[in-house]
Amino acid sequence: MFELSLMCPENRVETLSDAFDALDALSVSVEDADAQTDAEQALFGEPGMPPPKEGWQRSRVTALYASEALAQEALELLQAQDFFADCQLLGLQAVPDQDWVRLTQSQFTPVDITPTFWIVPTWHEPPTQARIIIRLDPGLAFGTGTHPTTRMCLRWIARQGQPGEGGWGRVLDYGCGSGILAIGAAKHGATDIDAVDIDEAAVQSSVLNAQANDVTLKVGLPDIVTGVYQTVLANILATPLKVLAPLLWSRVAPGGSLVLAGILERQTEELQVAYAPYCQLQVTDSQEGWVLMTAMR
Repeated sequence: MFELSLMCPENRVETLSDAFDALDALSVSVEDADAQTDAEQALFGEPGMPPPKEGWQRSRVTALYASEALAQEALELLQAQDFFADCQLLGLQAVPDQDWVRLTQSQFTPVDITPTFWIVPTWHEPPTQARIIIRLDPGLAFGTGTHPTTRMCLRWIARQGQPGEGGWGRVLDYGCGSGILAIGAAKHGATDIDAVDIDEAAVQSSVLNAQANDVTLKVGLPDIVTGVYQTVLANILATPLKVLAPLLWSRVAPGGSLVLAGILERQTEELQVAYAPYCQLQVTDSQEGWVLMTAMR
C-alpha cells in the first residue's frame, strides 16, 4: 500500500477528493494540517445537516493506493490540472504492513461504567470486579461505551436499580445506534424495551448485539413506537433533540423520566429553552465538555 498526501486550501478539498475518487483511490481522508497546534480548528456537524465547511483552511488530503505506480500516476495527472495550483505535495510513501485487526483491537479495551458494570469487547476477559457486563465490539453504529455521552447514560441506568429489582416499566431507546443503552437497561432489570433508529444498519447492529448479550429487545424503525414509557432515553445530538422535543416528551408516562445526551455544555440553555413548553430539563451529569439532561413527568 502507498499513501499520497497533499496540502490544499479549504476551497480545493471537495474537488481534490472527487479527483482522487475518480482516479481509483482505495480511500481518501481529510485532516486539519494544523491539528495539535495553536492554529487547529474545530469543525462540528450534525446528522442530516450539511457540513459547516468542506475542510480546514489548510487541509491534508490523503489517498491510499495499492501500488507506488498507481499513486505516482494519480499525482502526475493531478499536477496537470488547473485546480492543483494551490496544492502542495506532502509526501508519497509506503504504508508498513501491519496486523490491522490486532491494532484495532488494541485500541478498544474494557470500559468501566461503575466499579461493577463494564463494557467488554469479545476479545478481552472481563475484569474480576465486573458483575454486570455488556459484550460489545466496535461496529458501524454509534455506541461502544467509550464516548462520554454513552457513559453518562449508562451511569444513569446503573443508578436506577440492579437486576431483579423491577420497577423499570416500559423503556424506549430512541436513536439506539448499537443498542448499548437498551442492552444496559435490560442488564439492570428492564424487560419491556423498544430500541429504535432511523438507520437500518443501526437496527441490525442492535439486533445482533442484543443476541450476543442474551437480552430481549424489540428493535426497529421509529414506527414501532407505541404508547408511553417509564423511561425515554435519547443519546443523539442537540439539533435533532430540539426538533424531537414534542415527540419525545409525549412518550414519557406520568412519573416517568426523560434522559437526553449528545449535548455540549454550551448547548445546555438551548435545550432547556426548546423543552420549556413541556418540562424543566436539568443537568444531572457532565463529562469532558458534555452533559446529561433529565426531566421527570
